[in-house]
Amino acid sequence: MQDLQAFTFRRDELFPLADKYSEQFRTASPFRHVVIDDFLPPQVLEPILEEFPEPRDATWQRFDSAREVKLALADPERMGPATRHLLAEFNSGVFIEFLERMTGITQLVSDPHFEGGGLHQIKPGGFLKVHADFNKSRKLNLDRRLNGLLYLNKDWEESYGGHLQLWNKDMTECEGKILPLFNRFVLFATTDDANHGHPDPLTCPEDRARRSMALYYYSNGRPEDEVTADHTTLFKQRPGEEWKSNLRQVAKRWTPPALADLLGGRGSKAE
Repeated sequence: MQDLQAFTFRRDELFPLADKYSEQFRTASPFRHVVIDDFLPPQVLEPILEEFPEPRDATWQRFDSAREVKLALADPERMGPATRHLLAEFNSGVFIEFLERMTGITQLVSDPHFEGGGLHQIKPGGFLKVHADFNKSRKLNLDRRLNGLLYLNKDWEESYGGHLQLWNKDMTECEGKILPLFNRFVLFATTDDANHGHPDPLTCPEDRARRSMALYYYSNGRPEDEVTADHTTLFKQRPGEEWKSNLRQVAKRWTPPALADLLGGRGSKAE
């Protein structure tokens, strides 16, 4: 914990990274994004891993449908001190300046509520179908502009799956697959054409899970060519793909909310 408490983001370390990756971010296909490996000192992440809640922990918000089977945690009071410290750094003014310098998107605002963000975890068999994210924060009433993902999976093998897939605007082709490797930071612009997800069921061993930290950033307004009506998550089918609910998911839809809370913990909500 001592190493993490001493850790803060510094302009003299972040700004050279911003300059190095700015062109790559702005010209990337199928939408603006960048992948940065070895993003943090590894020792900073060790206490995060130690206190990361296990999948069986009741603190998780559970999503279970034909479109997503995953766990999420956004309440800082249910997180450990190391996690809360790092999340605060990701929301800091210094980190915001780094994002603005790298992306060219100015007047960014971080989200202290971690609406839809915070910690994410997917167990074997879980998935998140391809989608474009909600475009406006309900709590902040601001436009969502950037997604940041920090992966926390040590010794993650290609065969485990869990790739973040990047699909083109027309959903005709997957143009990129990003393995969720430990200490890999992915940043991408949040628009209605930023189709992403990991739609194939996770195939890692039963004692493993796909873990990540999710950060979202906003602004008051956005470029005119990006403006659309407010919407929640827009799930999009791949060519030839069908979404079918299993018996558990069908039963859940017919279970009264109060009973579902008793049986499975807190209910889910759309991202």
